[in-house]
Amino acid sequence: MISEVRVNASIPKDRIGVLVGPKGTVKSRVEDSMGVDLTIDSETGLVDIRLRKDTQDPSNALRAKDIVVAIGRGFSPERALSLVNEDNTLDVLDLHDIFGKNEAEIRRVDGRIIGREGKTRRIIEEMTGTLVSVSGHTVSIIGSYESVSTAKDAIEKLLKGRQHGTVYKFLRRKKSEAKKEKALGLWEGQQVQAKKP
Repeated sequence: MISEVRVNASIPKDRIGVLVGPKGTVKSRVEDSMGVDLTIDSETGLVDIRLRKDTQDPSNALRAKDIVVAIGRGFSPERALSLVNEDNTLDVLDLHDIFGKNEAEIRRVDGRIIGREGKTRRIIEEMTGTLVSVSGHTVSIIGSYESVSTAKDAIEKLLKGRQHGTVYKFLRRKKSEAKKEKALGLWEGQQVQAKKP
């Protein structure tokens, strides 16, 4: 008998309305897609996530937590719900870990990551196949493990003061390498199929 599976997440109070959604629609979508029940404390922003008894996979509680955290970190519900896909992961960079409580420096690097009219963030997303949210003192990334790793590398280069052009070149190289690896994987797969009697 599996004991009750529960996890907690904490989100900024100004994101609670987004998590609940109009007439509770977003909350219901998260609950139904992951087989969990969410209890949201509107005073503190604490979200209690409890796995439903009929849900087979206990990891659903952790994936539901990632969806809740993603919404709290500025992703739209639609983008956060891409975490329903088991191949996707969430990574959150806390800029306080790098710059301490220097809010002016955090605002400056937020601007570097977003770029003019969102250009830099859009390029990172397009070149890596990830979703990126810059919210407060955090930068969050959703995507496959490999693509999140590449996007995080690019963002860390920007945080260290590298030129945007240098970072775009790095992203182009990584995208080219990923294409070659994928093509090689497909070719090897075809060779294995061809050898089968």
